[in-house]
Amino acid sequence: MCGIVGLFLKDPKLEPKLGEMLADMLVTMTDRGPDSAGIAIYGGGTEGRAKVTIQSADPDKDFSGLQDDLSAATGQPVTVEVKSTHAVIGVASAAVPALRATLGTLRPDVKVMSVGDTIEIFKEVGLPKDVATRFGVAKMQGTHGIGHTRMATESAVTTMGAHPFSTGSDQCLVHNGSLSNHNGLRRELIRKGKSFETQNDTEVAAAYVSQKLDEGQSLGKALESGLDDLDGFYTFVVGTKNGFGVVRDPIACKPAVMAETDEYVAFGSEYRALVNLPGIETARVWEPEPATVYFWER
Repeated sequence: MCGIVGLFLKDPKLEPKLGEMLADMLVTMTDRGPDSAGIAIYGGGTEGRAKVTIQSADPDKDFSGLQDDLSAATGQPVTVEVKSTHAVIGVASAAVPALRATLGTLRPDVKVMSVGDTIEIFKEVGLPKDVATRFGVAKMQGTHGIGHTRMATESAVTTMGAHPFSTGSDQCLVHNGSLSNHNGLRRELIRKGKSFETQNDTEVAAAYVSQKLDEGQSLGKALESGLDDLDGFYTFVVGTKNGFGVVRDPIACKPAVMAETDEYVAFGSEYRALVNLPGIETARVWEPEPATVYFWER
């Protein structure tokens, strides 16, 4: 049992409040997932620049002098913004491969949370309220975002086991449910060049979507393909640079509710996650249909 929230803003006037609204939604889902939490925020991108979000179990050691070390090693101007156990590295988009290789050498213990033009992912063990406070989620701005509260039932409670999982540029996925064929899919995806940091079935689902996108499918088509290839029960919310999508398995036993107004589209595992959103009293509210892909794009 986990909690998912998502918010896609249509009205730019709400962008300064994205983090505040998402944090409230996330905390409301605490009793669906009290052991860890995570959030993906899209926004604040700069033309020609990329973001690499990393996590460290020992940030005092790993983040000390990191900006100077990376700039010297890559020959590129690099920025580093530390947020508790995470840091957001800014670098020229063309220099991302070199930076990732350099990170592996200079700071071998750090973990890459996300890479992309606009995405930043923050996740840690702890109550959702504490995680949101640690990273200052309520002050974050952006165009859309996805959050997840986890109750681990099939793997250890760890930072890397928390959601969202990002396996492609500006892409992330959160999941409520369980996949039964993820080990076979993992082997197939490894043969196709994908790599994995955890044994979590959600990471396999994220990598599956990434692979389909790499093969030229649209996000909507990739999620439709998953209805044939992924066995189990699940609700997925997927973020991309320009929007987010929702899909439930054909049985759709996991709870889900959506709301849409002229200002936003919102997703929650339960309606109570949406009750504090502006204009919710006049929103169109519905339960997503089984085996149906919903997608909104800027």
